[in-house]
Amino acid sequence: MVKELAIRTQDLTKQFDRQIAVHQVDLHVEVGEVYGLIGPNGAGKTTLIRMLAAAEEPTLGEIYINGEQLRRDQDNVHLKRQIGYLPDDFPLYDDLTVWDYLEYFARLYHLREPRRSQRLREVLELVQLTHKRQSTIATLSRGMKQRLSLARTIIHDPLVLLLDEPVSGLDPIARMQFREIIKVLQEAKMTILISSHVLSDLAELCTSVGIMELGYLVESASLQALYQRLSRQHILLTTLGNVDPLMAELRQHPQVEQIELLPGTQRLKAYFSGDQKASADLLRSLIAAGIPLTEFQPIHDDLETIFLKLGHQQTS
Repeated sequence: MVKELAIRTQDLTKQFDRQIAVHQVDLHVEVGEVYGLIGPNGAGKTTLIRMLAAAEEPTLGEIYINGEQLRRDQDNVHLKRQIGYLPDDFPLYDDLTVWDYLEYFARLYHLREPRRSQRLREVLELVQLTHKRQSTIATLSRGMKQRLSLARTIIHDPLVLLLDEPVSGLDPIARMQFREIIKVLQEAKMTILISSHVLSDLAELCTSVGIMELGYLVESASLQALYQRLSRQHILLTTLGNVDPLMAELRQHPQVEQIELLPGTQRLKAYFSGDQKASADLLRSLIAAGIPLTEFQPIHDDLETIFLKLGHQQTS
């Protein structure tokens, strides 16, 4: 079954003078996905997002939003209404109230009463700013301002949401609040493309990820497939007694590839190639051998480790 694509690009390229910022990118994002875009500064993420948002014209290539081509020689009014774009530097008007700010953008999208006021109430409730509706923007915290920016981005109820570094500079609580809002939008079947350097957030939110390097999309896959292919598993083990019997038992297991003793502890890290069932079998055999285990914790490489591993492969 062929799934419907919310975003599709073909040979998408952007050149500034002699520098190619985005190089022949073929991007496929399915309807309803949360797609994470990661890569170092200068990899081309922002330029790619700006082209998808029709804020930057491609040098070459094609962009399709929900199957409709975004054309360089047209206003694309219909398509732009399907897109919500939150850049990392969008200005806020400090002297306006929260309500007046959102109403201004609602009017720009030609939302009419009573739908306009209804929509303002909906987005304020979603971003948890109803109690701040009459406050001036200057009095808001950084996290509140970012949630207000998101409310402005979705005021017209877009089908595709493009977020460029939306949690940059936010504290952990503000990031958590922002993540929860994104989850609600995902449940509402909105397609979301989000770039971020906070890979733990993307690992929690995303269904798929793309990795950019020097303008190229070097990897694009579901998060599950990426973990299965590139995430190495290790097991942390701690014993009450001497670690030598534990090490001897582990060395006999064919799926234990490498063993490390963590300095100054009775704790071992065993790299393990087996699946969950094999892991359970290993635990059972260690207990049967009389090893006094106090810890047996299987751990997979996280998204940050995979990203660093891929980056090393690209440069080696």
